[in-house]
Amino acid sequence: MACSEVTGVYRILPFYYVHVLDQNTNVTHLEVGPQTFVKQDHEKVLIGPERMLIIPPRHYCVIENPVVRGNDSEIVIDANGQVKLFHSDIEIRFSQDPFPLYPGEVLRKAVSPLQVVEPNRALRLRAVLDFVDDNGQEVHAGEEFLFEGPGTYFPRKEVHVDREIQANILKPNEAIRLRAKKKMIDRNGIEREAGEEWLIQMVGSYLPSAYEEVVSIVKAYVLTDKKALHIRALRTFVDIFKRKRLHGEEWLVYANDAETYIPDVYEEVVDIVPVTVLHSLQYCIIIDPVGSN
Repeated sequence: MACSEVTGVYRILPFYYVHVLDQNTNVTHLEVGPQTFVKQDHEKVLIGPERMLIIPPRHYCVIENPVVRGNDSEIVIDANGQVKLFHSDIEIRFSQDPFPLYPGEVLRKAVSPLQVVEPNRALRLRAVLDFVDDNGQEVHAGEEFLFEGPGTYFPRKEVHVDREIQANILKPNEAIRLRAKKKMIDRNGIEREAGEEWLIQMVGSYLPSAYEEVVSIVKAYVLTDKKALHIRALRTFVDIFKRKRLHGEEWLVYANDAETYIPDVYEEVVDIVPVTVLHSLQYCIIIDPVGSN
């Protein structure tokens, strides 16, 4: 390098480049190898020789202030001979032939492998710019959505990755309690209002959508012939037995109703009621007895 600075002769190898400043016009241009570049008196080599960027398969990099390309993908040059740039913008480039950085371009993120999302995991994404996705749907800034695995995520400049989330594994006699962050349609196609809560009862993995918040994992109560569940309704609704319950109504769930019971989001467990056993020399008095109807 020292010899080249003295002699002004730069032997640029294949896949290398230099940035040369013309001190008469104050315009910086690009010289790409292989070639022997002879620097003129009014020229100054600012960068190089530097190796071109090589992006292998399943990798990417982020370029700041990318060059402007025309309809034929050729670099656009202004009237002064300087390459035009999208200032303060970024461009994500994937696997391609080796390429140099034009004057003004900055390598914002070095060449990195693409993120692989495993099964039962997802990336929580947030749009930072309006754009049209691959399905032709408009996505507005501020919207959130998921990229669900398994798969390889290809980043784009309009989308920010908030974090990676993992599915909840539900065992038998368990349910997941969810809350809607905004008005939405859940995975079962049911419209939910903001703040609404509901249960998902299943065995296996459940991955909450972007606007579903996990409140808790609810475990079932095991009922036997020696105990029952005392339930109170928190609002008027229809329970799992298709019975309409009024706000404040109380009732018992017995073993002959269900072997296990998971209280609904609108149900409150008041107590676990044990069976009262009387032998032949005992009796009890019942206040407000329940009739046959």
